[in-house]
Amino acid sequence: MSDQLLFDAYCSFLRIEKGLSENTVDAYSADLRQFRKFLAKYKLSLADVDVQDIALYLKELEGQSIAPRSRARKISSLRSFFDYLVDEQAVANNPCAYVAMPKTAAKLPQILSEQEVLALLDAPTLDKPAGYRDRAMLEVMYGSGLRVSELVGLNVGDIDELGFVRCLGKGNKERIIPIGSHALQAASDYLKYARGRLVTNPRERALFVNARGSRLTRQGFWKILKGWAKAAGIKKEISPHMIRHSFATHLLRHGADLRSVQEMLGHADLTTTQIYTHLDKGHLRDVYGKAHPRARKEEEA
Repeated sequence: MSDQLLFDAYCSFLRIEKGLSENTVDAYSADLRQFRKFLAKYKLSLADVDVQDIALYLKELEGQSIAPRSRARKISSLRSFFDYLVDEQAVANNPCAYVAMPKTAAKLPQILSEQEVLALLDAPTLDKPAGYRDRAMLEVMYGSGLRVSELVGLNVGDIDELGFVRCLGKGNKERIIPIGSHALQAASDYLKYARGRLVTNPRERALFVNARGSRLTRQGFWKILKGWAKAAGIKKEISPHMIRHSFATHLLRHGADLRSVQEMLGHADLTTTQIYTHLDKGHLRDVYGKAHPRARKEEEA
């Protein structure tokens, strides 16, 4: 794939899978356009870039009187971009991996409330095959915390009757995740009543297929999700990753331990999972108020 196509594919990835706003995607695109000018200046391709090239780029940014915070954002954009290229096997390693970055406060992910999730899961109507498919996809995603690429990558047989889903995550690492009875029933109903009416090729292995009978894409799922969120009256700017964030937060809220959530999400590092412990301060206050013997006044005790 050419460098131009890789840049374009990354912007689509940010917009569709990560669910970033157009303003944020535009900011990433602007940072990458500046880097592309640097590559053109030195006649480099993405596959050629190494640590020394990144150091030279940083030096040029410093010479342009760009504020440190803006430089940090540009390097963060590059680091994320090269992480994507490594995942897509377009480059061997990330040349920005060991670039020192100033510490900044982590941006907490947006989540849906449990009431919003229930409204979303109930939104698909079952009068058409696509309705069965959509409800099954939403139930399985919320029931397992799958990434959207993992969801659309499922094949027939990857969800078993015991209530486990098998998926391939980042780096082609397989993990097996339990799902609840609602997700299992929705997947079973989809297979029983709908998938056969959507598939045209009997050799198609994809579990979730589009109207043409071929594997549903990430972009296709994102559009479906947006449509049902609107039907459910959800005002938030929803994305597939928001469902994953909600899965993790709701599990922790109801007593799941951090290590188990880490394993279900497929995080290599526990610190990545720990961000979910900071999401719901109101819930922590309620827990403290009910549990600590000195939290309430004597007359309330």
